[in-house]
Amino acid sequence: MINLFRSTTRLGFFLSIAALALAHALWLALTERKLPTATRRARWLRHWSTCVLPFIGVEVEVRGRAPDGGMLVCNHVSYLDMPALTTATEMIFLSKAEVRQWPLLGVLARAGGTFFVNRERRADVASLGPQFVPVIEEGVVVTLFPEGTSTGGDRVLSFHSSLLAPAAQQGWPVTPAHIRYEVEGGSVESEVAYWRDMTFLPHFLNLLGKRRVRAVITFGEALRHSDRKALARDLHRAVCGLAGNVPSAQVPTQALQTAA
Repeated sequence: MINLFRSTTRLGFFLSIAALALAHALWLALTERKLPTATRRARWLRHWSTCVLPFIGVEVEVRGRAPDGGMLVCNHVSYLDMPALTTATEMIFLSKAEVRQWPLLGVLARAGGTFFVNRERRADVASLGPQFVPVIEEGVVVTLFPEGTSTGGDRVLSFHSSLLAPAAQQGWPVTPAHIRYEVEGGSVESEVAYWRDMTFLPHFLNLLGKRRVRAVITFGEALRHSDRKALARDLHRAVCGLAGNVPSAQVPTQALQTAA
């Protein structure tokens, strides 16, 4: 009974804040002419993510220094990853094409400037570089999940190097990050992670009923590499290192501080 009351109340908060956020996004699009588009959308996303997470019982702990430019790669566990990550710095995300059509969440993602890509279409992947350039030049971080899918949070799958081609070609710094979750009175694998054949609404309502969910985000040192496959391998090793899955001595040593 307590969980049902909690999830119902939090759903009301979420829907109310989402409505306010979308109204704010529209108002900014009509009235804010001074800020570049990517900066405006990333700033909007960060503001409203920071607002909504406490109301749905999610706490975020950040370890390390969040990047202030370039690209960021992270393991992928849940739909909570995006709002949790953006509380650390202003960023725009790359997401799978299906998210564009999700009720409400798709609208919020579009308002936040999310790029959508069909990884099965080479033309979509090849078009990413030109789309990323103006965002990177504004100083907004472009964040992607190179595993290509989500997991139960207990592993980091191999990275798809094709998504990192723009960073390799342009020489952009890419920061590795790892996100993990803790949940009171529940299982991260079955109640926080969104994967396999789960259905969004039942999963989300159950998650809202949990007393507290804690996201721990750890940022590493930025890397550069002119070869996308080598960059993918090094970033994967770095993310695994942040997760504690490999000895620290195996984390790449050519890390560079993210350029301002």
